[in-house]
Amino acid sequence: MLLPAYHATARPAVGSVLYLVLIALLSLGLATVMRSPAAAIGTVLALLYAVPIIVSVVTDPTWHDRIQKYAPVSAGLAVQSTAADPLIGPWKGLGVLALWTLAALLAGAITLQRRDA
Repeated sequence: MLLPAYHATARPAVGSVLYLVLIALLSLGLATVMRSPAAAIGTVLALLYAVPIIVSVVTDPTWHDRIQKYAPVSAGLAVQSTAADPLIGPWKGLGVLALWTLAALLAGAITLQRRDA
């Protein structure tokens, strides 16, 4: 009987740690691109807090679902869902956040190589 309860809480717990690691790496990539701590913090906070507010204002249901699925925060937080059917699957959502993180890290590596090498 302990096995199903353990699996019900293990995915959100492990997924939350992975979510925070990916957000930290996304922040690192953006900070490397911008070279300004204030601009990087502002951009990351806009991704974390402004995008969900913008999503709530969109009235077209198709665009609302698209933006919510592929926004880094809402997609990444899907891994914490314990409901049966989130908008995007838990691991797919974490994959979307991982792609955002990869893009930020690649952009940071390219700008660091071109600008500082």
